[in-house]
Amino acid sequence: MIPGSAISSLILPHLEDLSPYQAGKPLEELARELGIADAVKLASNENPLGPSPRALEAIRQNLDTLHRYPDSHAYYLKQDLSRHLGIRPEQLILGNGSDEILELLVRALVPFGGAVVSTDHSFLMYGLLTQAVGGVFHRVPLAGLHLDLEAVAQAVTPDTRLVLLNNPHNPTGTAFRRREWEKFLASLPTTVTVVLDEAYIDFADDPDVPHGLEYLSEDRPLVGLRTFSKAYGLAGLRIGYGYGPSQLLAYLNRLRLPFNVNRLAQVAAQAALSDTDFLARTKKLVRQGRAVLARELSRLGLEVAPSQANFLLVKVGQGQQVYKAMLRHGVIIRAMDEYGFPEHIRVNVGLPEENQKFLRVLKNVLGL
Repeated sequence: MIPGSAISSLILPHLEDLSPYQAGKPLEELARELGIADAVKLASNENPLGPSPRALEAIRQNLDTLHRYPDSHAYYLKQDLSRHLGIRPEQLILGNGSDEILELLVRALVPFGGAVVSTDHSFLMYGLLTQAVGGVFHRVPLAGLHLDLEAVAQAVTPDTRLVLLNNPHNPTGTAFRRREWEKFLASLPTTVTVVLDEAYIDFADDPDVPHGLEYLSEDRPLVGLRTFSKAYGLAGLRIGYGYGPSQLLAYLNRLRLPFNVNRLAQVAAQAALSDTDFLARTKKLVRQGRAVLARELSRLGLEVAPSQANFLLVKVGQGQQVYKAMLRHGVIIRAMDEYGFPEHIRVNVGLPEENQKFLRVLKNVLGL
């Protein structure tokens, strides 16, 4: 047997400093730890309305089929998605969350020592997945709280294989505009694949915010990532999808594990996709709540990033201290020190009464 102390010698060296992603604790766990019965969770950018009623009904109708493996190719969901998006099924790939598709892209396109370019203060998994394959992760500074696409393009070198961007950006909520996006795309060599993470695109209401689907082409190395976790309220089922050139996605499917999207996730996503009333209610609730929160936080004299997402980044001073103080009052938000914003918190839009509780508690905690 190998001594425990010798196990580390078996691990690839580039994994030595890899730190796991720290997800927010479930509401039930925090409530149990703190003895709080009516905690409000506004930390994980979830849908405050819950899942689509149609999705819940689809789940109930399929519970007695759980002894069967799911469709490994998600045929019916792809058919529905292709009609919904106006693209061919071959231009789609399904994943256990859009994170899985991002991992497939990194594995398929980034050799050991290959470069990935993204930005500072962005989704933590970008750097972790790059490190996991022995790639080199380059962070380009933001321009204030906005992505600087010109600087990103200038950071691309002959070693760059992937550029990872999210729009709207997490955690700032800001979004780049169509003209700068098109100029950026035109400036890149064809050896670089652009991955556009659009987890929050459903909440954008500025018509000048580009959607990656508008730029989908068989001869352009561009892949868009979307999720059913946010606007569709299916975060607990872990289902997302990517769209891109069919040839590239065919290679990703060679890497994809069989049955990666479970049966309940597939039928729930189909049902949620058809529930246009629920999606409209979600968008209305989030956009109205976002406006109210931004206005009231500004009235308190706090700096709020202009958001096109379902959350707001708020400068409060000592973010970690404010997070802990609010936790004791039963309001769960996210401290942003992990993202390089130690003076900020991030709060997602909740139900109107949850938003009001957040504002009351924050005002009390800050002594305003």
